[in-house]
Amino acid sequence: MYSEKIIVGEGTKYPLNGLLTLPEGGKGPFPAVVMVHGSGSSNMDEKVMKLTPFADLAKGLADKGVASIRYDKRTLVHARKMLKQIITVKEETTDDALLAIGILKSDPRIDPDRIFILGHSMGAMLAPRIDAEGGDVKGMILMAGTPYRLEDIMIRQLEQAKQSGTLIKWIAILEDKIYSKKFDHLYEMSDEEARSRKFAGGTTLYYFKEAGQKTAADYLLENDKPVLIMQGGKDFQVLADDDFVKFKELLEGRNNTYYKLYPQLNHLFVDAIYDDISKASKEYSKERHIGDEVITDIASFISQDPEENGKK
Repeated sequence: MYSEKIIVGEGTKYPLNGLLTLPEGGKGPFPAVVMVHGSGSSNMDEKVMKLTPFADLAKGLADKGVASIRYDKRTLVHARKMLKQIITVKEETTDDALLAIGILKSDPRIDPDRIFILGHSMGAMLAPRIDAEGGDVKGMILMAGTPYRLEDIMIRQLEQAKQSGTLIKWIAILEDKIYSKKFDHLYEMSDEEARSRKFAGGTTLYYFKEAGQKTAADYLLENDKPVLIMQGGKDFQVLADDDFVKFKELLEGRNNTYYKLYPQLNHLFVDAIYDDISKASKEYSKERHIGDEVITDIASFISQDPEENGKK
């Protein structure tokens, strides 16, 4: 593979360092993906302790003839500057993803008709919105995504933590009492009221209200673009027996929709060690890498041979 430095948002208030990774020695034009991060501040490799899923994906896909862009997240690089405004997922994520897609579409080494959004976790929740709001890509890969709203996932994760026998249980009980009440009547609030109410840190309730107007499933039901929905069976942040099943239920009958479950993989698509959200730090503290099965499945989907890697 060959990588070159890029700037996503060059000339704007929020320039971000990134890498364009290309297959070695090929002629092109290549199919390509834009990688969209999960929640929180994250670098271009989407590094979580010892795990670097976006770096793994970039290398693996390049070996299979697929180019990619990955970049530092705006909340990592420009956190102080962003505290001066009320943030939504538009400023946090979607605007930069659209700029990255634009870079690919203007590069003669990339096939503009074979660009895909690869979203992980919250990035998977937002991928269909990014496409609808100007991305206009060929298709989407949703890794550990959910058809639920963000606040629903947060409350569920607190409920999971409450089941543990550790100090985390008592912290979760307290946080659940505080946060769950904040979401009461969220969608009945005016935008002004939601903007005026703090959630935590610099985040207001408007962040959730704006993001929750339409779910990933809502957006997908408005088009029939190819989508591959991928899920780890031992993911304790997004659940195979809930989120993955719910996607199938909501999208039943939708064309060009493919699903792949990996029974032994976790939220970051590496072999799982624990099956307990209270042990997340231990789960992600041992170095592992995304395996060839996941890489091959994504590459096969991009090459429009999805029957090899998933069923409708």
